[in-house]
This record gives sequence, structure tokens and C-alpha cells, in this order.
Amino acid sequence: MSVLTSEWLKIRSVRSTHLILSLSLATILLGFALAVSAAGMFDQASPERQSAARIADLEEVLALVPQLCMGILGTLAITGEYATGLIRTTLTVVPRRWPVLAAKTAVMGALGLIIGVAAVFGTYFVARWTLGDRFSGAYAGQFVDKLPLLVATSLTVPTFALLGLGLGALLRSTAGAITIMAGLVYVIPMIIGNIPGPWSERLGSLMIGALPREITGDTLTTSWYGALLPPAAAAAVLAAYAALPLLSAAWLIHRRDA
Repeated sequence: MSVLTSEWLKIRSVRSTHLILSLSLATILLGFALAVSAAGMFDQASPERQSAARIADLEEVLALVPQLCMGILGTLAITGEYATGLIRTTLTVVPRRWPVLAAKTAVMGALGLIIGVAAVFGTYFVARWTLGDRFSGAYAGQFVDKLPLLVATSLTVPTFALLGLGLGALLRSTAGAITIMAGLVYVIPMIIGNIPGPWSERLGSLMIGALPREITGDTLTTSWYGALLPPAAAAAVLAAYAALPLLSAAWLIHRRDA
């Protein structure tokens, strides 16, 4: 418990933590601004164009912001200690080493979950309140029908937080870990989208962006991701994104110097 308390104090005492958390929650304001803009364009359109108008799920699109923010925070939680040399003091106080990584995992996982739920649900509710029954009722359906997808999307945020932590512990490089995470979100999906089928859909189904809808069975035929995984397999892949780097880091932390 003392190690857990120590890691929590480290995270909350760093100025960058407050900035990153603020940027993550700013997703709600960004969602509100986009919803207001979309509502204004919809109201000015002709009835014919209104009937054909569609809008993407803003909470799903904007989840990229808290995902990357929390991934960066997870990376800094470990690479910052390596950069300053504080990791030597930490591992001297906790010579078994693995409790340090376990405590960081618990703190970042809990923080990522809170931020994920707040950002995703907050964006959904402001978009629902702003758009009403516009865009063929995209936000006018029952909330309970949308709940599973909102929960699954929220879970991608702590996944990124733990992915960043694991990559940071493995690479000991903030730039390297962030580059890999940015590639998972932006670069790799674009590359996969240009691969000839059926490999494009097969590999796309493994991307984090595809997993929430695969977990809930709520797939989009217009998505550039694949949709081949059953819910249980998609949930396992999402967990693997966080677990595999952390398990690798837990193995290495005993086998190399601080």
C-alpha cells in the first residue's frame, strides 16, 4: 500500500499531469463546439439535404484525444523517472522491483478509466443535448442502446494509459513510446487500409479503433477498419494491448540495471 501511495503522490505532484488531464477533458468542449457547428449547418440546409445528412459519433471520433493524452501520461510516469535518475532511488527503496511497476499500473489504470468515462460519456451527452433529433435521429435513440459502445470506447483510454506505461518501461524513451502509440492510431491504420483484401480487413480488425464496435457487435459497414472479430476475441485483443507490454516490462525490470 505504501508503494501505491507513493506512486499516486508522484503522479499528482507533477505539473504535466494536470495539463494532460485538462487536455483530455477538453474533449468534451471540443465535442460541444463540433456539435454546435454541425447543428448550425444542418439547420441552414435544404430539407432534401437534411434528409440525407449524416454525422459520425463524435464521442467515438474524439476518443483519440484522451487516448493519446493518457498514453503520453502513462509513458511519462516511468520515463520521467529514468530521465531524472529517480528510478534508482525508487528501486533501492523497493528492491523487489515488480511492486513499483504494479503500483504504477494500478494508478494509471484507475486514472485512465476515470478520464475515459468522463471524456467519452461527457462528449456523448453534450452532442446528444446539442443535436437533438437532427441527422436522422443519430443522437435521439435510447441511451441504454448506446451504453455498451460507450463503455467499450471508454475502456480504450485506460488501455492506452497502460500501453504507454508498458512501452515506456520497455524503451525508457518518451519519444519512442509516443511514436509507437501515434503510429497505432494514425499511421498503421492508413497503411492497412491500402493493403489488398482480405488482409486489409483481417489486420484492420485488430486495430484499437475497431475493437469497441467489435466488442459490442455493433459494426459499421462504412468503417475503414475490419469487423471480423467476435466480441470475446475483440475484448481479449484490447486487453493484450495493455497486458503484453507490461508483462514484458515486468520480466525485463529484473534483468537490467536502472
